[in-house]
Amino acid sequence: MLTYTVGSSKQRQKVSTMEVEEKIQNLWQELRDLSLGNPPKVDHLRTPPTPLQFLRDYVNPNKPCLISAATHHWPALSLWPSTSYLWDTLSSTPVSLHLTPTGRADSLTPHPTSPSSLCFASAHVQTLPFEQALDRVLESDSKQVSYLQEQNDCFRAEYGALSRDCEEDIPWASEALGCRPEAVNLWIGNHFSETSFHKDHYENLYAVVTGEKHFLLLPPTDFHRMYVREYPAARYQYHQDTGEFTLELEDPIRVVPWSSVDPYPLHEEIQREFDKFPLYFDGPKPFEVTVKAGEMLYLPSMWFHHVRQSPDNSGLTIAINYCNNDSSSF
Repeated sequence: MLTYTVGSSKQRQKVSTMEVEEKIQNLWQELRDLSLGNPPKVDHLRTPPTPLQFLRDYVNPNKPCLISAATHHWPALSLWPSTSYLWDTLSSTPVSLHLTPTGRADSLTPHPTSPSSLCFASAHVQTLPFEQALDRVLESDSKQVSYLQEQNDCFRAEYGALSRDCEEDIPWASEALGCRPEAVNLWIGNHFSETSFHKDHYENLYAVVTGEKHFLLLPPTDFHRMYVREYPAARYQYHQDTGEFTLELEDPIRVVPWSSVDPYPLHEEIQREFDKFPLYFDGPKPFEVTVKAGEMLYLPSMWFHHVRQSPDNSGLTIAINYCNNDSSSF
């Protein structure tokens, strides 16, 4: 067994690696309990909080919460489930459509020239009239997945015609955070699309309009369990004439730090993934939160999250998120 020697030459204490690991484990658990309670949980609020309550109980301690009845007054909840309304309202508006062969954009996939290693793959993006783009989303299958997920303030940049159906910001959150959203994004997809584990550097308010979003959440204190490593960046290229994808490394070479953990490995890969990432699979389970239509998730900055989704009867999952940088402490 390896040992470490600590203290002065007069007073030396040998501490086994097992004892060190136990101390680290206890400290880590104390941090989780302090920020999330014991037993740890994600609070479910029946109504939106006041600005003071939101700041005191969730923003300052960096703690997520699920809020019911958060957007029931939005016209979007009754209008956006109708594909005909979306077609009529946006019609030929140009929007950015993301295409992948697997539904996993911004995720790890086998390296194009060295399949035994991994790279970070981004989607192929093309601009189409909204009506064509929505048709492509609805036609997604296991070999070609289309997702409207441009981000970069895409709701205000590309979907302005829908702005009257929801709020420009979330008033109680903007007051608590001391700023209005820097970006507002729209997401339109279905069950073929999945978002891999990652973290964001901003406060996130995520409102589902139709369908459901299924989140796995882990706090920043669990960073050591996520096996964040650097991977070369690549991008899918979609070839319209053949309907096939190729994957090309970016030039010049760029690396992206990304979590190596897939929380839902294929059955034949489960043991291998467990062996590769024991801190994740042997540690506390992630928080599981399902956000339904009319509900909103507050996702604090730096929390790791993985997202799957279930569509509504029309075959779509639609959500909007508000990205704020917290200036309340300045």
